Amino acid sequence: MTDKKIIQALQGEARPLSAAEDFDYLLESIGDASIVLLGEATHGTREFYRLRAEISKRLIVEKGFDAIAVEADWPDALRVSRYVQHGGDDMTAEGALAGFQRFPQWMWRNHEIVDLVNWLRLHNAHVASSVRRVGFYGLDLYSLRQSMHAVIAYLDEEDPEAAERARQRYGCIDHMAEDPQQYGYATTFGMKPHCEQEVMRQLVELTRQASLHVRETGGQVPDELFYAQQNARVARNAETYYRSMFQSRDESWNVRDSHMAETLEALREHISQRTGRPGKIVVWAHNSHLGDARATEMGEHGQLNLGQLVRERYRPDDIFLLGFTTHTGTVTAATDWDGPAELKPVVPSRPDSVERLMHETAIATGLPQFLLPIRGHDSMLARLPSRYLERAIGVIYRPDTERYSHYFHADAARQFDALVHVDRSTALRPLERSALWKQDEVPETYPSGL
Repeated sequence: MTDKKIIQALQGEARPLSAAEDFDYLLESIGDASIVLLGEATHGTREFYRLRAEISKRLIVEKGFDAIAVEADWPDALRVSRYVQHGGDDMTAEGALAGFQRFPQWMWRNHEIVDLVNWLRLHNAHVASSVRRVGFYGLDLYSLRQSMHAVIAYLDEEDPEAAERARQRYGCIDHMAEDPQQYGYATTFGMKPHCEQEVMRQLVELTRQASLHVRETGGQVPDELFYAQQNARVARNAETYYRSMFQSRDESWNVRDSHMAETLEALREHISQRTGRPGKIVVWAHNSHLGDARATEMGEHGQLNLGQLVRERYRPDDIFLLGFTTHTGTVTAATDWDGPAELKPVVPSRPDSVERLMHETAIATGLPQFLLPIRGHDSMLARLPSRYLERAIGVIYRPDTERYSHYFHADAARQFDALVHVDRSTALRPLERSALWKQDEVPETYPSGL
């Protein structure tokens, strides 16, 4: 099959996605799905954040979605959730986002998220029942120390004796929680006993308390108890994660994405208790977390991910996986872990990549931004003779080693239910810009050699 025939077929499948009415078709495709997963090919692209925000708003207003769950830490996102639900002590969206201090701070402390948070608060102001106010929650597990302290703070108010038990259990790890990788190293190589039983006991105790409350009252788990239980779940899974970091990359990846799936399921159940119907949640995370791992070389190496786990646990018509791609432009990313945010040019996509197919389709259709339906369609992507490369830019971007650092083989038609392509994208705007984030110094072009 020639490239020309492939592009001609994709040209006939692509649909515009710019005007408000263009999103109607996407919402029809989503149908009655109650879990909608919105990906991103990079963590630092403005258009991805804006498109996901627009889709999320439509799902909330038109389909009654209850929450946005994002690839972020539970305590930091919960602070935002309290603000948008008209609780907590913060007076502004920027203040509510102040909890995001861990690298990459800019991933959530940016202008697009401020706009979304302000919209959520305004929307909730017009919701009559507090039970139906939309929340903003985190799926990740990096907040080991912060989550342990949140559990103790909750118990200090509700049950001082239980708080003392939590202090003793978490005391096993607390002095190393500022640097949890040090804890993982020390326990893996026999320099310190691990604390697996202690963090598990704390989660079990809070889970029993939640179950007892439901049995005695015949009602739901109170929000604050659920939040504390989730922080205990983070502590337990984070302890496992940091130990697994020194075993294999596949193992630590699987612990993290399993935690995301577990958190999503717990959140959905809690929302269902509150509303009396299945909870509806829109999820924001990287394509590598949301595109079914079984259709990628990640899966061949033994990695699973959130998209795969969701597909395995729910009915096909109850979920919808939407991937996002881009060809070139600019991106916000760091060069090294814990480094400053930089405004970087994005190398044009490789000729053997799905992004290049999308780019050629953009040229053929004259659509700089479009939707490519996959599920329920005889898509050309599903008929390609071999897998293509797919690009993944995270919080770190290294254009000089892009093929090895940022590409993997994947079957996009099996990964996702649809794709959104933005041909030339622009960098996410951090609230705090480093000296390396200078909009007026980014060149218009970038060398194409890879």
